[in-house]
Amino acid sequence: MFKLEQRPEVSRFWSIASPLLALVVTVVLGSLLFIALGKDPVRSLQVFFWEPISSGYRFGELLVKATPLLLIALGLAVCFRSNVWNIGAEGQFVMGAVAAGGIALLAGKDTTHWIVVPILLAGVLGGMAWAAITGVLRDKFNANEILVSLMLVYVATLTLNYLVFGPWKDPAGYNFPQSKTFEAVTQIPRLFPGSRVNIGVLIALAGVVALWIFLFRTRAGFAQQVGGLAPAAARYAGFSSRKALWTALLISGGAAGLAGGLEVAGPLGQLTPYVPAGYGFAAIIVAFVGRLHPVGMVFSALLMSMFYIGGELAQSRLGLPKSLTGVFQGLLLFTLLACDTLIAYRFRFLPSAVAKA
Repeated sequence: MFKLEQRPEVSRFWSIASPLLALVVTVVLGSLLFIALGKDPVRSLQVFFWEPISSGYRFGELLVKATPLLLIALGLAVCFRSNVWNIGAEGQFVMGAVAAGGIALLAGKDTTHWIVVPILLAGVLGGMAWAAITGVLRDKFNANEILVSLMLVYVATLTLNYLVFGPWKDPAGYNFPQSKTFEAVTQIPRLFPGSRVNIGVLIALAGVVALWIFLFRTRAGFAQQVGGLAPAAARYAGFSSRKALWTALLISGGAAGLAGGLEVAGPLGQLTPYVPAGYGFAAIIVAFVGRLHPVGMVFSALLMSMFYIGGELAQSRLGLPKSLTGVFQGLLLFTLLACDTLIAYRFRFLPSAVAKA
């Protein structure tokens, strides 16, 4: 009989290398999956991991996908380090998109390009307001933030659908459930001609630097992490758990809302029922694969966006189902959890007599 026994000391090397090992195991399991589906595993892996970066334009598309994932993951990292389990970033992303889209719809052809600033600010405030609902219910009524934030995702999606099927529906849109296309002045400035890469990439990278400074170079960031690791010690040191809760939720909600604003005023250019793209849920994997570290999440966001684009290419070129993207995301999370478990614990063989006793 075997039992899991906690290791006396966790290997620092494997703590860092665990995501890489998880990626290798994911690739191996993915290859077996491709073989089971009757596809050439080498060609399939090439489509997944090489095609998305095989040209400048494709790498630009990778950055477009990675930007919202990274922004949302940065906010979630603050939550998770603070032991606040915000699982509803998808809803905050959607409400940020709705708020930003509402401002964009007010713009006319004579509006200046500075309209982009209030559009993005509205996205931030929309995400923060949606996260604040979870904060109020947790703070005042001790409601479980996992359930509350998750259920609010569906409320946010229904709110979006109500608007695009109703008041904000484009009267010239041939009855399609969508808002009118935003004016050109609302378009987020692009970095390169002929590419969809916009200033959202720079904002996300600035967020990486800001989060690193906040977490590792400020007293407030230290208080957030102490509250998550040792609540009793945080109270003894005079750190407010209530303040930590609100700080974590508002930062994560604002980051998700900003990602939503960048998405609708950038690649999408209008509100549709397809704004919820699963970024809020995928960003949870991005955060943990990146070890809740700002720099690590840059690489995990690129990897996760590679899964998105690779899944789309596999669907069009290899005839594989679209759900393959979710399968790879799930495999990566599962293997990471398994690797982390084996880093902290080891299997110990128990003789039969000991097991019966």
